[in-house]
Amino acid sequence: MAKKLYVGNLSYQTGEDTLRSFFSEFGTVESVKLITDRDSGYSKGFGFIEMSNDDEAQAAIAGANGKDFDGRKIKVNEAIDKPRR
Repeated sequence: MAKKLYVGNLSYQTGEDTLRSFFSEFGTVESVKLITDRDSGYSKGFGFIEMSNDDEAQAAIAGANGKDFDGRKIKVNEAIDKPRR
């Protein structure tokens, strides 16, 4: 089962392909979604990565959290579902 990860403190110039490439060293990346401002279309500096299984997700958290990526120390942890209003 795929596991979704939160990736924060990203450079505003980071693209989905670059992020996919970086996380692919930890396993199979199912999907990448950068969050953008709906008016300007610019990145908000965070996004979500979906890894193919729990082991790969844990490897990505351990290997990428606090690492320098595009000039910034990124934060990587398990994504928490947004509560319904």
